[in-house]
Order: sequence, then structure tokens, then C-alpha cells
Amino acid sequence: MKVVTSAQELPSACAFVPTMGALHAGHGSLFQIASQFSENVVASIYINPLQFDDQNDLAKYPQTPEADIELAQKFGVTHLWFPTYEEIYPDGFLRLTAGPIADLYEGASRPGHFDGVVTVVRRLFDLVQPQVAIFGEKDFQQLTLVRQIADEVQIVAAPIIREEDGLAMSSRNVRLDVQGRIAARVISRALRDSSSEAQLREILATEPALTLDYADYIDEQTFMAPTETTRFTRAIVAGWINGVRLLDNMPVKSERI
Repeated sequence: MKVVTSAQELPSACAFVPTMGALHAGHGSLFQIASQFSENVVASIYINPLQFDDQNDLAKYPQTPEADIELAQKFGVTHLWFPTYEEIYPDGFLRLTAGPIADLYEGASRPGHFDGVVTVVRRLFDLVQPQVAIFGEKDFQQLTLVRQIADEVQIVAAPIIREEDGLAMSSRNVRLDVQGRIAARVISRALRDSSSEAQLREILATEPALTLDYADYIDEQTFMAPTETTRFTRAIVAGWINGVRLLDNMPVKSERI
């Protein structure tokens, strides 16, 4: 594996996985999927300041570069790129607006977050010029918005990878203490066991340590409430446990609606 600090050192054709580091087995699954599309698997590690509305959250974001290099190599990354701020955001760079879906759910709780996401993803795509890019379904709203600005890049959705207790893998999980980690199990249990939006919220309400932001059934295409014309419904949940924001989602089978 080659560790690089400039996009000029990257191969001309590749499958690409953008990350913010603190890599775990969930990222590893994305790298393995990328290897199915190209012999060149490029991963980037860049903590994007534009997508943090809370500077304290930015400051607390875990940074583990040595462990990241080890994990990336283990899961088949051929080029690991640590870009600089100046390379990503030169003078006069174009800031994008993510559109109306970006104002819902995560966007409502984190104003400007998705504008920062699509801006950095567009910049990364322009620099890397990948044929394929892999994004996880855990950040389902992000995945939806990235697809809207991908243009010439094929976006491949990767399934959520879960811990043995059901918790969706996330770089933020390391900030949970033992009790917080136990409490967090309620999220995947509610998604798995609920048969309606009301029941989803009822199960989540049984955990006093969880401060719920939202828990809804949505139309995957519009992010609005499902209707009789909805083809695919997804349950989405976000909330805080001990100050750590957790996201999760799960497709809803038709018999559960």
C-alpha cells in the first residue's frame, strides 16, 4: 500500500472510498467492495471542517492515523491519501448547496452539514476522478445526496456493518462508555423489532439514556412520509447517548408498514 499526501500521486483509474479516518471494520467492508471494481483501491482520510456546525464536535473527532494505515492495508487499500486543507479547498473553490432533502432530519439538526458534505465529496471526486465510489448505508441521507451530485461517478451503496450486539459500526462508538454502549443497543433492537413508526418510538422510549432526535418511517426517494405510491420504505433513527450522536436505519419490509 502506498501512503500519499497529494492527489497527483493517485492512479488514473480507481475505485474510491472517502473517509474521515478512525477506521473500523465497517470501513474495511467498503474497501473490500471497492476491490471488486478495480485493482486500484483509493481511500482518503480527511476530517472535513465544512460539515461540522459544532466546533467542539470537530475537535473531539477521533484521529488514529497509525491504526488507520494498518487497517487500510489489511483490507486491500492500494493508495491511502491524506489530503491537506489547501489541496481540498484552494482559493475560490466552489461551495455547493445540497438541496431540499438536506434541510430534513440530519440537516435540520445540523444546519449546513450536508452543504459541507456535498462540497467536499465533489472536490474529492474532481481530484481523484474515480470510476466508482463506495458509500455506506448507515449515513443514508448522505448517500442519497451524494448520488445527486455524483455525475460521472458510479455510486455503490454498501450495507451497514454491525457489532455483535447490533450497534451500527461508527467512528463515534469509541466515545461511548460501557453503560452508554449497553444503552445504545436499543436503537438496533427498535429498528429490528418494530412493525410501525409508533412502535419504533415506543421501544426507543424504554431507554432513559437515549435523547431522541428523530425516529420515522420515510419514503427512501423523497424522505417524506410513505404513501401508497412509495416503493421502498426505511426506518431512520438518530439521537444522543451521553453526548454521542448515533445514527441508524433499516429497510422496512412491506408487511411491517
